Amino acid sequence: MGTELQERYDVVLLVEQALTAADAAQVRALHESLDAVVVYHVLLPMADAAAAVEASLGVMGGADLMAPAVTPSTAEIEAMREENRERAERELAATVAALEATGATVGEGTIVAGPPVDALIAKVGEVSGSEAIVLTRPHVVAEFFHVDWTSRARRKLGVPVLHLLEHEPA
Repeated sequence: MGTELQERYDVVLLVEQALTAADAAQVRALHESLDAVVVYHVLLPMADAAAAVEASLGVMGGADLMAPAVTPSTAEIEAMREENRERAERELAATVAALEATGATVGEGTIVAGPPVDALIAKVGEVSGSEAIVLTRPHVVAEFFHVDWTSRARRKLGVPVLHLLEHEPA
């Protein structure tokens, strides 16, 4: 009869932290003129507790080379992992809510425990993504040497990859 299937346009978002309302509005505005159903798939990396501990020990140990090494217990690292997971869940929920508040359709939100760019590439393939958007804080050195998430994704994906800078929460 007169029912026609509307085309679907899947966008995979890799976000470094929870989106602000301004970020969500900016993302949604990019696709308002499309005649397709736009579905957003959000990826939010979870901080690696063990790496954070190693990094902080490296900074602390630099000035005090003669001080005894302080090694956190397995329980302390596990507590940090749990705290990071809970923070990631809150940020992901806030991001999905911010997008939905703009009228966007969110297909799913996923916390990423592994390499973020690998997760982005896998998700674009899984949903036959038409586009990828990476939202981060500025990372001048990584961007200069083209080792930031966006540059790495562009080298591996066959779809447009847009890099947006996140707004700082007010």
